[in-house]
Amino acid sequence: MGRHYGKHKILKLAGLGMRTLQLARALAGEKPDLAISHGSRAQLVVSRLSGIPSVVIVDYEFARGLVLMQPSWVMVPEVIPASAVGFDPSRILRYPGIKEDVYVPRFVPDPTTRASLGLSVDDLVVTVRPPANEAHYHNAESEELLAAVFELLEANQRVKIVLLPRNQSQDALLRNQFPALFASGKAMVPTHAVNGLNLIWYSDVVVSGGGTMNREAAALGIPVYSIFRGKIGAVDKYLAETGRLTLLQSRADVRCKIVLRPWPRLERPANVNFRALTAIVDHVARILQPAEISAVPAETIEV
Repeated sequence: MGRHYGKHKILKLAGLGMRTLQLARALAGEKPDLAISHGSRAQLVVSRLSGIPSVVIVDYEFARGLVLMQPSWVMVPEVIPASAVGFDPSRILRYPGIKEDVYVPRFVPDPTTRASLGLSVDDLVVTVRPPANEAHYHNAESEELLAAVFELLEANQRVKIVLLPRNQSQDALLRNQFPALFASGKAMVPTHAVNGLNLIWYSDVVVSGGGTMNREAAALGIPVYSIFRGKIGAVDKYLAETGRLTLLQSRADVRCKIVLRPWPRLERPANVNFRALTAIVDHVARILQPAEISAVPAETIEV
């Protein structure tokens, strides 16, 4: 529903209002039993106004405004402590692992991915996702780290950069800041939509300023480096502590911690963990079992 309305807070509020109206219009004449989203503020507003019980799933405890809109339940990864959620503990549902574990175990790689992007088997492919510079949690230090990453990659002759700007304005900004990377063909932006998991799987290294791509790479077992410089959430801390994600905090980290080498991947990911999916579906099934959803005692919804 709707589109992105930019960085300005007033425009963000206007966008929330527009998406809320669009969603309310789409639901005209319907009466859903439950509203479920991964952090949709518009859906929370509509569900509250319509009296629809809601479950909001979040994996970043510092996201603003979600819990304040009072969903019926909040669902989070087990590694996020209840004290960090800021919600009624009896209405907090948990699942093991990370949300990317829901779909990564079903992933089947497409071996034509590199060729479709004009990349050869000999290229050392680094996928780069710039920071979300229009998000409320953005920290300008991320841009400094991105510049250091480009300097490091430019010095390696084998590296080919697949750059995924978040919007056209960011694309134009990066082309203006780093013209040599594009003029030499070392960096390219896909001209068509690319399956994200396939792109990550056929990359040798992933560098991202955003949460989901970092975590997808971690779930797939691909070397991944985070240049996110907002508040580090419990999930990223957990992935870093278990060696599945490397957090970069300075230019020195970029030079010393990023390892550029071909990644010896298997035919398909080793991640076959369906525990996250099972737990989430079980939570939803237990909520929907009674005739009156609001009458479900919170203690019966624990897995």
